[in-house]
Amino acid sequence: MLRLSAALVILLSVATSCGADGEPPTRLPATPRVVAMGDWHGDLAAARRALRLAGAVDDRDCWIGGDLVVVQTGDVLDRGDHEQAILDLLDRLAVEAAAQGGAVHALLGNHELLNVVGDFRYVSASGWSDFADAGIVVDPSDTALARLPAEQRARAAAFRPGGHYARRLAGRNVAVIIGRDLFVHGGILPEHVAYGLERLNRETRAWLRGDGPAPAILSLKDNPVWARQYSDAPDSSDCAALATVLAALDCDRLFVGHTIQAAGITPACDARVWCLDTGAAAHYGGPVQVLEITADEVTVRW
Repeated sequence: MLRLSAALVILLSVATSCGADGEPPTRLPATPRVVAMGDWHGDLAAARRALRLAGAVDDRDCWIGGDLVVVQTGDVLDRGDHEQAILDLLDRLAVEAAAQGGAVHALLGNHELLNVVGDFRYVSASGWSDFADAGIVVDPSDTALARLPAEQRARAAAFRPGGHYARRLAGRNVAVIIGRDLFVHGGILPEHVAYGLERLNRETRAWLRGDGPAPAILSLKDNPVWARQYSDAPDSSDCAALATVLAALDCDRLFVGHTIQAAGITPACDARVWCLDTGAAAHYGGPVQVLEITADEVTVRW
């Protein structure tokens, strides 16, 4: 299983802190080639396959993508058995990509945030032991952890606000805009635009670090990591809402995960939204596909 050295953690903090305030920016300039990919749910083999399809890594999982930009739209946790390895892989690749002029933007999905709030309904049997060897120190006097079964305490400590892995998740955004393309796990609705994407990202990162409460917007049923309006058979009113969102954000397209597409990566709303979740994790048994985005075309790779 991959581990991050102390030096690598320092490099990672430098590589991902691009904003003036030391936070990863919400809006980034256009880049010649972006490859977007959806949910992995603890399946390291699916993650590796997707990254190789993208031309991002070699057979040793080392970055070979040069200035390629990869966007993974969240939900690497739950349902599978190799979550820690995937988190560590993405963090390492973010450093390697930055050194070559590329980038890895791993976004937060609903399953990342479920673990932060202590909702472990979707943890696999091996998902508990996966974090037992992560070097998480559980204080025996911690009454909140003491209420949990012993095998659950290390994971709970790792992901609660201020915990080791929660702090690492705090290096990620909920939503990111690259050029004129918007990426998020679930969907951005007009009310989310009114709330503000920069505010959403900033408040979520502070919450994960243990520096503030969860953003109010995340208490909504259709919040940006749970919304399915654009990925579950959108109708004309959903597409109209999407058009409003894209116009307000000066974007052309939206890319989302979250809802499995039986036919593989699927466009909707006249290709103004692309749905990336193919059910690639072993839990679902779907195909591994990625979406290559250039100035001239959008291409499904598999």
